[in-house]
Amino acid sequence: KMEEFLNLTQLKTSLKEAILLDYYTAGFWWGKEMNFSLIQLSGFMDLLNFALENLSNKHMTLGDNLKELERAMSGIEKPDSEERGDPNLFSIEQAKAIIDFLVISLFKHYKAYEYLFHGRREEPVISNE
Repeated sequence: KMEEFLNLTQLKTSLKEAILLDYYTAGFWWGKEMNFSLIQLSGFMDLLNFALENLSNKHMTLGDNLKELERAMSGIEKPDSEERGDPNLFSIEQAKAIIDFLVISLFKHYKAYEYLFHGRREEPVISNE
């Protein structure tokens, strides 16, 4: 279902799509294990997407991305999504757990994700052999 939702069409041949599917699926199941309500789960998935979009599309540094995440979670800056901008959506304990999850899943591997989105890769050569 996640593959369909994310519109991943080259999952079997694209390392990038496989990594994105793993990232979002791990986040979804982690949120379910945290017993987030449907609104909280939606807000959490929005935060995962927000942090990844900051890296992939906006080319933000790790420090800038962390600052944006802080603003989004504290409600200082009202982003497009009301859930992401609602400082009361998550308890303090849940917010700390979310930050820990993002550190483990994305921020610890920031250089690898930067390479995934912005590194030059050569096209593989496929022959009859």
